[in-house]
Amino acid sequence: MKKILFIMNPISGTISKAGIPEIIEKTLDKKKFDYQIRLTEYAGHASEIAIDAKNNGYDIVVAIGGDGTVNEVARALVHSQTALGIIPCGSGNGLARHLMIPMNIKKSIEIINKAEIHDLDYGVINDYDFFCTCGMGFDALISMKFAESGKRGPITYMENILSEWLKYEPETYEIEDESGKYKYQAFLISIANASQYGNNAYIAPQASMSDGLMDVIIMEPFDILEAGQMSFDLFNKTMDKNPHIKTFRCKQLHIHRSQPGVIHYDGDPVMTNQDIDVKIEPSGIKVVVNPNANKQQRRPNILQNAFTDFFNNLHSVRTDITKTGKKVEVISKAIQRKLNSNF
Repeated sequence: MKKILFIMNPISGTISKAGIPEIIEKTLDKKKFDYQIRLTEYAGHASEIAIDAKNNGYDIVVAIGGDGTVNEVARALVHSQTALGIIPCGSGNGLARHLMIPMNIKKSIEIINKAEIHDLDYGVINDYDFFCTCGMGFDALISMKFAESGKRGPITYMENILSEWLKYEPETYEIEDESGKYKYQAFLISIANASQYGNNAYIAPQASMSDGLMDVIIMEPFDILEAGQMSFDLFNKTMDKNPHIKTFRCKQLHIHRSQPGVIHYDGDPVMTNQDIDVKIEPSGIKVVVNPNANKQQRRPNILQNAFTDFFNNLHSVRTDITKTGKKVEVISKAIQRKLNSNF
């Protein structure tokens, strides 16, 4: 019998978790597993519970929640014999989607029943562990705004993007990796261990969690009329083909910017100084994976359609920036109504 612990964040994400213990009881293979469920009570509690489980010889610790809960549990399990499992219940579910863990709770438990465990990479940015992506620039700003809003879900995330992107000023970064030093002006810099932010937004479509390398994505400033193609590429897994994207792989990275600011790790924002160090930890965490992942196909989601609608409408606007800004507001409200009708 394997010992398995489920750690559930009762307030993460946008769906109720009241019925999950019953689904676990009915679906988990109790011939294989002796299980317990623990609920988190405060920020950081998931890590504390996971450390205790690791020290007490649990074989698998399952994070039930969003990317924040997954990160809390995962960072407690690195470089140990205890594997991470995921039941995705968050807003974006970036790591689960990369691993093609089903969004359906019962089906994700069935993946756990198969107990196929792989040694996968994870990353570290300024001493903060990340398992999916980290970064700075516009995506870090949106992470901060999202956290400050106090509301979860893709609607809030998109509202923040629509309200911030026109007024955002790109920064200049000095970057150094194993091959040399470079300087870029960038809208954002994303460092990816896995392929996506969440909600099937693929910032690094070729990223692998088992190659011992990070994918570095530098998004250069782009014109408002090019935003439609950028959005299409993000959701169509073709971001690496976009002319405004520079991408490379490395094991270690040093970034210098002109002033302190926000970064994010797996969507959690934190303020740091001008200097940022990122590195990969090869095969540093054991993870329960989907053995049938390569046979599955992803499905477009409502965010993909909404962003496409938004930027397709924007592309037809070839007026001055003031008029464009008003058009953005009108289209934004229309798309938000469309999103609300689908959630």
